[in-house]
Amino acid sequence: MTGPMHQSSDLLAVDGLSVDFRTFDGTLNVLDGINLSIGAGETVGIVGESGCGKSVLAKSILGLLPPRTAHYRAGAINWQGENLLKVKRGRLRQVRGAEIGMVFQDPMTFLDPLYTAGSYLLEAINHRDQIDGRTSVRHDRRKEAIDLLGRLQLADPERTFDSYPGQLSGGMRQRVLIAAAIAGNPKLLIADEPTTALDVTVQAQILHIFANLVKSAGMSVMLISHDLGVIASVCQRILVMYAGTIVESGSKRDVLSAPAHPYTKGLIEAVPRLGYPQKPIKGMSGQIPNLLDLPKGCRFAARCPHAAAQCHNEQPRLRPIGDGRQVACFFPEHADG
Repeated sequence: MTGPMHQSSDLLAVDGLSVDFRTFDGTLNVLDGINLSIGAGETVGIVGESGCGKSVLAKSILGLLPPRTAHYRAGAINWQGENLLKVKRGRLRQVRGAEIGMVFQDPMTFLDPLYTAGSYLLEAINHRDQIDGRTSVRHDRRKEAIDLLGRLQLADPERTFDSYPGQLSGGMRQRVLIAAAIAGNPKLLIADEPTTALDVTVQAQILHIFANLVKSAGMSVMLISHDLGVIASVCQRILVMYAGTIVESGSKRDVLSAPAHPYTKGLIEAVPRLGYPQKPIKGMSGQIPNLLDLPKGCRFAARCPHAAAQCHNEQPRLRPIGDGRQVACFFPEHADG
């Protein structure tokens, strides 16, 4: 197995992370040997079908998995050189929000209907001030929060601050979640499906906000999505996940223009192309394997049109194929080395 390609300047370096879930039916191997890194000011996209482990990976980084059922079987999550799997809970609470922010899925249900939008922002700002040893009055925190909502292109940020979730549209709720995630001025923002359930116009606005955040604040972003269009519009590098493993990684240009793994190619071919109505959309047959009963070899072999005997008997590991790209496939396409 090829070792992780990390650099000393990486903010986040996940090394060989494996996570299991204990269930009444058995043990689910949800993540297996995940390696990834994110540098300062970098935007990395994680893409894959629902059920591939993307959200579990995001929650693992901040220690948000249920402790009674989740088991970190192997690996390390190094945040600026500090393994978050080894730190005490107090230190982990300091990291959450103030150093690593997170935008959770589904803005329509995440916000508590009994609390105003502004209460979430005030809590995040107060948490940051406590960690930094600063003191500020509520009036100043309120002004900072309203200014932050204005930066997120809300037409009436003061009214939004005093509104309850039921008084806000989906796009407005999503902006509130983003505002709460960045209120602590984190160095890394993890965004888990930030455009789910939003219409195309609002999606474009949210993605534009992300691009501005990276450019103006020098913030790093880990963007999780099953939508290749979302990933392509924002990210510099792409990691493709399948059944709890990373099957391909590389620059956006290389992965999208010349996919090396058949799963990546299948994802791309399933995306409708404007201007080519005569070209049929291809879908992939089959489904993600049962994590309670994983195949002996490649987890994608049962769905792969090019699978050979080796694929059904041996598990491929990520290996370099040139130009900083890696692929977990015995017979990759466009391989240079």
